[in-house]
Amino acid sequence: MKSFMQKFGKSLLLPISTIAAAGIFLGLAAALQNSAIVGESFTSIVGVQNFIGFIRKLAGLVFGNLPVFFALSIALGMAKEEKATAAFSSLIGFLVLHLTLNYLLGLDGITSETTSVKYLIETGGLSQIDASIVNAKYETVLGFFTYRMNVFAGIIIGLVVTYLHNKFYKIQLPSSINFFGGKRFVPLVTLVAIPVVGLISYYVWPFVDSAISGVGKGISSAGAFGPFMYGSVNRLLIPTGLHHILNQIVRFTPIGGTAVIDGETVVGALNIFNAAIGSTSNISNEIVQIGSRYVGQGHMISVMFALPAAGLAMIKCAKDKNKNKVKALIFAGLAASILTGITEPLEFTFMFISPILFGFHIIMYGLGFMIMDLLGVAVGGVQAGFIDFTVFGLFRGIGTKWYLIIVVGLIMALIYYYGFKFLITKFNIMTPGREEDDAEDGEIAQISEKNIDLTSTIVKALGGKENIVSVENCMTRLRVVVSNNKLVDEKTLKSTGASGFVKPTPENIQIVYGLKVDQIASDVKAYLKSI
Repeated sequence: MKSFMQKFGKSLLLPISTIAAAGIFLGLAAALQNSAIVGESFTSIVGVQNFIGFIRKLAGLVFGNLPVFFALSIALGMAKEEKATAAFSSLIGFLVLHLTLNYLLGLDGITSETTSVKYLIETGGLSQIDASIVNAKYETVLGFFTYRMNVFAGIIIGLVVTYLHNKFYKIQLPSSINFFGGKRFVPLVTLVAIPVVGLISYYVWPFVDSAISGVGKGISSAGAFGPFMYGSVNRLLIPTGLHHILNQIVRFTPIGGTAVIDGETVVGALNIFNAAIGSTSNISNEIVQIGSRYVGQGHMISVMFALPAAGLAMIKCAKDKNKNKVKALIFAGLAASILTGITEPLEFTFMFISPILFGFHIIMYGLGFMIMDLLGVAVGGVQAGFIDFTVFGLFRGIGTKWYLIIVVGLIMALIYYYGFKFLITKFNIMTPGREEDDAEDGEIAQISEKNIDLTSTIVKALGGKENIVSVENCMTRLRVVVSNNKLVDEKTLKSTGASGFVKPTPENIQIVYGLKVDQIASDVKAYLKSI
């Protein structure tokens, strides 16, 4: 399981690094289009604003298609061989899943038209609030109207297709149809298996929706504990994308609060917040705080202080030789988190790898919301990064109690830093940069790009092609699974430049080659295919 989780975590780094960079661009673009920050004169320059708007669209493309990126990346990272075939099959699987859901929804008369807010109000007789909640359960993905499953759909498809690929990519069919054997069989079996996954999802997902609605009602009756429940469940649902449904419930229904503003009754946290700050009357911060308790300040504690501290702890816990690579990944996530409140680049570095760290984050995130509510902070904002902190906190004055976000945030940062550092080291959690943790004494051999003799020596020292089950690599190690470990000649392997060996199990051998291991692994794989 530990080996699986390491591989799984590593396979997520490609989309994580992409959204980290996209988050920075999105944050900068949002700031440059905010007149409260750059002034009216700059935001009125049409050509410049059109270009900035295009940058926002590019960044939005990345976040909007994150589920399919996860499906592809998991297949690439976890397939034993023929990774291109695995990625291709994963894309097919992702499309088939949503095609299946789209078809089944259509059979029940559920379409984008019949779930639109306007249709539900006019034909279904629902209120604006109830119609919005129903509408939030669905979305359009790559042209398919489907359930809102977010990255959870990508993870499911990635894992299922990887399993099918690793099981069937070497399958031999009868000679008359063997053209469809081997790697060509994987897309075919994907086409057969994924509709079954879609059918199961179609009937299971509504129960998940119902459970979330029940949680929302529980939040409304929990008093001061409500914001804690909201924050904790919100983070728990992040991997599935179902936090959008919870957000709709508290933002647009009486569960999120009720207030009278300018003589009208307003329900829902976000509705109250927007009506209060948009009113020309002298609305008290107590009214604003009713709306802001579920939007803004609780999230600010996490994105501006806690998660950045967790990122620094992960850098601190990384191995020295990997620190520069980890810094590049974490710092990009820090910028996105602090500036715009986009948390995925940082959260995805640990939430799928360690339930312990994710559980810690869920509890502390909820506490941030509860503490802000108990202290009467009234900052608010939806994205809740530094931009929102400036616009809805600093610019609105001391009455918002924005200074308490800084005080509590700094305390929370210390808790996260030392908490993450303790948990990572105590349980040896494989956060980025910790995959390699043993000795690497001696000189690392300079591997020639096309050194066939060296490659053949390595293969022979591993017991030959027949003894090698699989070959992979990480940052500095060649990871080999062998059938018989007694056939491995460590002395010969050391002569090829290996500086050490790690053996998690008798059949799993990790050979430390240093930063040249990528080329060695490629040469070994190519050599094995050629003999």
